Amino acid sequence: MRLDKFLKVSRIIKRRTVANEACDGGHVSVNGKIAKASVDVKEGDILAVTFGQRTLTVRVLMVKETVGKDAAGELYEVISQ
Repeated sequence: MRLDKFLKVSRIIKRRTVANEACDGGHVSVNGKIAKASVDVKEGDILAVTFGQRTLTVRVLMVKETVGKDAAGELYEVISQ
């Protein structure tokens, strides 16, 4: 699954266009490397998303095309905030 779509489906970032802009701006890294929106996300990947002064680091547990709002948190595990 594309990185921008995963960020939206998992509700880490609310809108796909915002997720796309965050990736293009260099605010998202996958496994320690700055990533573009088209990078393929797999289970076990480590994502780091920078929101201003704060960085959210998560491990991808599952990749699903669609998921309900209640189950969105099950797609990833928060490593640090």
